[in-house]
Amino acid sequence: MSLGRVDAGGMTAIAKPPRARREPREGSRLLPYLLVAPAIAFLALFFLVPLAQTVLLSVTADGALSFGNYARMANDLNFAAAIRDTFMLVVAVIPLQVALALAMGVMLQKLGRGRDLVLWIWTIPLGVSDLAAGLVWLAILQNSGYLNSALYGLGLITGPTPWLNAETPLTLFAGIALAEIWRATAIVLVILVAGLQLIPKEFGEAADIFGATPWTKFRRITLPLLKPSLQSALILRTVLAFEVFAAVYALGGRNFPVIAGEAFIWQSENQNYGVAAAYAVLIMAISLAATLVYLKALRTRPETLP
Repeated sequence: MSLGRVDAGGMTAIAKPPRARREPREGSRLLPYLLVAPAIAFLALFFLVPLAQTVLLSVTADGALSFGNYARMANDLNFAAAIRDTFMLVVAVIPLQVALALAMGVMLQKLGRGRDLVLWIWTIPLGVSDLAAGLVWLAILQNSGYLNSALYGLGLITGPTPWLNAETPLTLFAGIALAEIWRATAIVLVILVAGLQLIPKEFGEAADIFGATPWTKFRRITLPLLKPSLQSALILRTVLAFEVFAAVYALGGRNFPVIAGEAFIWQSENQNYGVAAAYAVLIMAISLAATLVYLKALRTRPETLP
C-alpha cells in the first residue's frame, strides 16, 4: 500500500490522511428550531387557536354541527348591502391608494434634501387610529362641520348641507372613501418607498445613456422591479380594507353597512356569536382569495430581480 508520492526532486512526500468530518452536536442541530419556537408558539396561541375556535363557532348551532349560522347570515337584511358596500369601497380605494403612493414615492426619490422630513409628514396618519380618523373626518363633513362652515363663509351655500346621511349616498360613500385614502395610503407608501430604494441606480443611468424618457424608465424599469413590493402592499392593504369598520361606523353608522360592521352588530347588539363568527370566516375567505389572486397575477421569477 502506497503511503506517499514521489515529487519532482525524487523525495517521497507522506500523504496526509483525510480529515474526518466533525458531526454536528445535538444542541447545534436543535438550535434553529429553538430560535423559531417562540414565534411558532406565539402564532399558535394568538392566531391558530382563535382561528380554530372561530371556525368551530361558526359551524355550531344549538350544540351541534350545523351551517345554520351561515344561513342566517345569508338571509340577513343587510347582508347583500354589506357585501356590495365593502367591495365598492375596496375597488374604489385600493387603486387610488396605490397610484397615490407610487406618485409620492417617485417624488421622494427626486428630492435631494428634506426627503426624510417629507416622508415623516406623509406617514403621520399611520399613528392615527381608525376611529380617530373617522372622527376627524366627521368633524369636517357633518352638518355643522368645517366644510359647511367654509362653504357658508364663501357664500356657496345658504345653510347646512348634509353629506353623511342616507339621503345622500354618493357623498356618504365619497366621504368614507376620502377618510380611508387619507388614513391608509401611508402604509402603502412605506412599502413602495422601501422597494424603490432597492432598485439599483445603474439601471436608470444606463437608460439615460440610451435616451429613455422618464415614462419609459418608469414603465420598463421601475414597475417591473417594484412587483414584489406592489404585491406585498396590495395584499396587506386589501386584507385590511375588507376589515374596515371603525372609520365607516363613525361616519356612516348603519347607513353604510360593511361586512365587519355586521359582525359587530350580530355580536354586540344581537348577542349571536355564531353568526358573528360566520361573518368573520367570510372576511377571512375573501381575504385569502384576494391574496391568491395577487400572488398569481404579480408572480415574479427570482432570476428577473436585480
